Amino acid sequence: MADRKQFQSNLALTPELAELLQAASRNPVTEEELREQRVSFAFGNAPENALITKDSVRWASENISLLRK
Repeated sequence: MADRKQFQSNLALTPELAELLQAASRNPVTEEELREQRVSFAFGNAPENALITKDSVRWASENISLLRK
């Protein structure tokens, strides 16, 4: 595997960043936040097409099922 640039720096964790990370770790992620993250990921990885919008991805995620019920 190729070395990734993000792991090749000597950045130090500042106290402010450490505090923010600690505070964030105490806040649970809601189902709605996870759903929006999935929509954002799918939209960001979709081919460029004027018909694909974040709303269309959101609709598809709510209405298309791979398993029959």
